[in-house]
Amino acid sequence: MSRIGRLPIALPSGVKVNIKDTEVTVTGPKGELKQRFHPDMKVAQDGNNLVVSRPSDSREHRALHGLTRSLLANMVTGVTKGFQKDLEVVGVGYRATAAGKNLVLRAGYSHQIEVVPLAGTALGVEGANRIKVSGIDKEAVGQMAARIRAIKPIDDFKGKGIKYAGEVVHLKAGKTGKAIGAKQ
Repeated sequence: MSRIGRLPIALPSGVKVNIKDTEVTVTGPKGELKQRFHPDMKVAQDGNNLVVSRPSDSREHRALHGLTRSLLANMVTGVTKGFQKDLEVVGVGYRATAAGKNLVLRAGYSHQIEVVPLAGTALGVEGANRIKVSGIDKEAVGQMAARIRAIKPIDDFKGKGIKYAGEVVHLKAGKTGKAIGAKQ
């Protein structure tokens, strides 16, 4: 049995789950999320817990068992606490500013870049170099953070660009002087 898939998902107070065939709807204080799951996976509510079961021990069903349970747990966490990703803008002249719901980046290009948030996400700015992406859908928050980071990934030589908060950047040394063995 899958170690992850067999764990029940505790439902906090204020969270309602509606299971209809293969579609599960989770409603909580922060909003509502819907997700369709594989028809072989059975999701059932047992008191204040959600339980996922699989029909056989085939490789596909074992993989889907853990995946389904993880996606359901993320839905429950999203509607109760929400998710957040932090990004840092590093470099002289590199900055981020909020323009309504959008984000405006100065990232070393000749022009400003305006970023429109995906549905279900919100963008915030702290200071001039910290970006906060938040929302109830973990997938959408991660996708939005990845899109912002892809605008100007960290340069390996100078360390300038956009990175995740806490991401360690190993700088490369670059060229060191004249070529060895050059003719005089």
